[in-house]
Amino acid sequence: MLQEGAHGKWTVSSSDESAEENSDGEKPCTSSLSDAACGGTSGPQYPCSDARKAAHKRKASPLKLTDKSLSAEAPPAVKQRPSQESSGWCLSSSDEEPEDRQKHVHKETVKEEKHDVSKEHPLNLCKDDKLSENLKEEEYNVTPSEAQDIWDLVTGGNPFRFFLTKVSGIEQNYNSGALHIKDILSPLFGTLISSAQFNYCIDIGWLVRQYPQEFRKKPLLIVHGEKRESKAELIAQARPYENISFCQAKLDIAFGTHHTKMMLLLYEEGLRVVIHTSNLIAEDWHQKTQGVYLLGSTPGRYQGSDKEKWGHLRLRKLLKEHAASIPAQESWPLVGQFSSIGSMGADGSKWLCSEFQESLVAAGSGLTTFRKCDVPIHLVYPTVNNVRQSLEGYPAGGSLPYSIQTAQKQLWLHSYFHKWSAEVTGRTHAIPHIKTYMRLSPDFQKIAWFLVTSANLSKAAWGALEKNGSQLMIRSYELGVLFLPSAFGLDKGYFHVGREKLPERKDSATYFPVPYDLPPEQYGSKDQPWIWNIPYTDAPDTHGNMWVPS
Repeated sequence: MLQEGAHGKWTVSSSDESAEENSDGEKPCTSSLSDAACGGTSGPQYPCSDARKAAHKRKASPLKLTDKSLSAEAPPAVKQRPSQESSGWCLSSSDEEPEDRQKHVHKETVKEEKHDVSKEHPLNLCKDDKLSENLKEEEYNVTPSEAQDIWDLVTGGNPFRFFLTKVSGIEQNYNSGALHIKDILSPLFGTLISSAQFNYCIDIGWLVRQYPQEFRKKPLLIVHGEKRESKAELIAQARPYENISFCQAKLDIAFGTHHTKMMLLLYEEGLRVVIHTSNLIAEDWHQKTQGVYLLGSTPGRYQGSDKEKWGHLRLRKLLKEHAASIPAQESWPLVGQFSSIGSMGADGSKWLCSEFQESLVAAGSGLTTFRKCDVPIHLVYPTVNNVRQSLEGYPAGGSLPYSIQTAQKQLWLHSYFHKWSAEVTGRTHAIPHIKTYMRLSPDFQKIAWFLVTSANLSKAAWGALEKNGSQLMIRSYELGVLFLPSAFGLDKGYFHVGREKLPERKDSATYFPVPYDLPPEQYGSKDQPWIWNIPYTDAPDTHGNMWVPS
């Protein structure tokens, strides 16, 4: 059934009906699923990006420093362009923009957690010891006292309702104030009637197991943007579950994605809305830092007053109307932190330091004229060493799909890059998948506003002006939450930076828990941003492995 409204076109169907749909010439295809089940190494059992697939392959078949297969699997060197010799990368000669080549360049990512294959799962067709080991689920049990802590955490003690996800492999005191997906779906919060999960990358079997046993057969609507083979794979996953139906977001503009990450949980007692940054796969809830008012993007071309409904122009409007104008705010830097990067153009004036920056510096009756790049910009994105030294090692880079084809065309952007570090929260070795943007005072002690969102640093996510600024074009669906001091009764116009690990301060709502270290540390002369589709063989990661993404 097709439904059309102001927010785009959606197809709502049951799992069985979706399997029979053929409007796009699609036929159910489970070849990649059955290959994964019987071979165990061909890839994840759900649609995902090439970067994720490479991470799965390397985890299944790690390459040690002395591994003879390394030389055989390493791709041949590609001739470097003279102007880029100092970059230290093996660069391709492609002139195509990644977003003009394949949709999956914009897709995000994964780290592999272990879980049991249920007897009812359609992939339980052959007994492969390696697959069983890879899919063994890590136990997640909650004691009565922990359940009480979860209840207290969500219902009070955190004035912002801003949480990070729990990370395995770090000291448990650093998970204080953090949530697992099973905490979010806990029966503590009511008697579930039905739910809807909006997301980009979805492992249905894993998702079902995150619900309490008593809720696993309740109606579940999955909102996605998959097409053709990947849609068929998603449908195939759901065949054992009669309670699951699908809503396909129509993406009429090429290379867009349904990147929104949201849960609607309907209880007998009421409705909960959870906006977060994690894909619905085990890896994103295991060893990555994630975040759990409202600011969204939806695909389309918008003119007139409609331009201010979505994307960065929506943020501009909200900041002008609700953010306080602070003296000398021109000197307050912007900090953006993300897990993927799109094409920014030949220089900063094409988007980053023009229309996008103008939206982020808007506030009350502040800057009346925009001056190009007057406001400092700090972009936080992991270095190669950040990834190499992480809990997951090189495979963590599968969730950071910045490609060499994009990077080599915007070397100017890298002068804005700063390292990922979260010493203050004890999560410095958990690679971020969270995306945050904020504006701070020059001493990094005060926050004018803070945004947690699914939107990475890309024009596809935030929108780009066309036709001499008269039209805003957005490719993807995104969703985030904007935290403004005025919404919490702070008349000074700013939050203080929370220096403790996710503080549960009961004295006031003035300390905002920033999930990484401030001030951010700029890349050194030897630092390089993580690029997923080139090899790293000079030094082993935390598991003693190399990275060859072929």
